Amino acid sequence: MARASKPRGTPPFVLIAAAFAGVLVLVAGVMIGLAFRDTAKGVAGSPLSASFGGKFNLIDQNGKPFTDADLKGKWEMVFFGYTHCPDVCPTTLNDLSLAIDQLDAKEKKEVGIVFISVDPDRDTPAVLKSYIESFGGPITGLTGTADEVKQAAQDYKVYYAKHPTAGGGYDMDHSALIYIMDPEGRFTATFTPDDTSDTIAARLKKLVG
Repeated sequence: MARASKPRGTPPFVLIAAAFAGVLVLVAGVMIGLAFRDTAKGVAGSPLSASFGGKFNLIDQNGKPFTDADLKGKWEMVFFGYTHCPDVCPTTLNDLSLAIDQLDAKEKKEVGIVFISVDPDRDTPAVLKSYIESFGGPITGLTGTADEVKQAAQDYKVYYAKHPTAGGGYDMDHSALIYIMDPEGRFTATFTPDDTSDTIAARLKKLVG
């Protein structure tokens, strides 16, 4: 997990409790994903498939509405980040794109990437469109109002917060799991930013095969 900024006036014990709860959620997610990553269809179809995901309403890089229902139809790798991210986000999106490049023509049609911005103030549809085009993969970029993004993040148990920087700007601290959703929109397993494109490609072949 990236560092968290400290909201002014918040009691320390509240911050500690919130941070601890966030860590537990992320650890549980990683353990669930890793435990089932070698199972053909992961946790899909089991009670654990409801652990992550839910209803959300956002807009894509073309300004068109995109909801959780639009995840259905193919295997989608859902990742939360932002376009000003200096390292984890571009590296992860590049690895996901390279992994899909390793699939055959039929497999490629069955897999997509959904990048949900946790920085709606700066990540407009136009900004997202320019950003994701640089990776070359089948990436759908999503943004929305602050409340809409918050709802989506809560669905996936994603932590994020603004972190002020020198000069009056800010970065976004955020968790960085990649959630694999099956063609029925059900959570299946996870990847982490440490997974290589080769590892991701091998797992995707098992899923779509």
